[in-house]
Amino acid sequence: MGGPWGSGRRRPPRKDGWVWWLALVLGTGALVAFLAWRFPGALYGERDRVRLVYLVLLLVLVSSSILAGRRLRLRGVAKAAALWALIVAVVALGTAYRVELGAIGERVLGEFLPHRGTVLGEGEVRFPAGADGHFRIEALVDGTRVRFLIDTGASGIVLSPADARRLGFDPDTLQFTGFAETANGTVRTAAVRLGAIEIGPIRLHDLPASVNQAAMRGSLLGMSFLERLRSFEVRDGVLILRR
Repeated sequence: MGGPWGSGRRRPPRKDGWVWWLALVLGTGALVAFLAWRFPGALYGERDRVRLVYLVLLLVLVSSSILAGRRLRLRGVAKAAALWALIVAVVALGTAYRVELGAIGERVLGEFLPHRGTVLGEGEVRFPAGADGHFRIEALVDGTRVRFLIDTGASGIVLSPADARRLGFDPDTLQFTGFAETANGTVRTAAVRLGAIEIGPIRLHDLPASVNQAAMRGSLLGMSFLERLRSFEVRDGVLILRR
């Protein structure tokens, strides 16, 4: 009849697999630490560190598959190995080409959200026109995001009362001593000063602006800002700002 574990009965799986897995992880960590100590300049480059992570993950994957092979069918091990290899490859490629992928993401985002714009290069941003033909720009004004309408007919930067409050200016305490001619007639304005306006890589400091006393649908970015740039142009429904 045979022993208690004869041919008719299956031997229960061993429960010491986690011990081998822990030993593998500790051994891999000790090996990496030793190599980093022995060759201190080998991991200064970012590509070297990415390659190290890739190789360590691959080593853990292969070793874990071998240890688990006693309890898993070969086909299951192969599928798991292929899946982990794909995950490691995607992570490695995403890390190595994150700059290029980030640029692609910005372009796609710029098409769906035209006010966010697309960075073309150092100090250059493009904005497609909206459905109404106007250009809207999202800028960072003293750390607060404000959406402006580009208006070449406006002489300066005009803040709506709502945006002024968001930037820390209380329209109830401002002195509306100025006047401006608009399509709706003459309106009163109050002079303020902005510390900085950032649009992508473009950053301008110490900008005069005015707060409109009457409610507005949005703030305006006029010529006092555009003239501080190296150049700006509108071509084929696209506004390009250059610093």
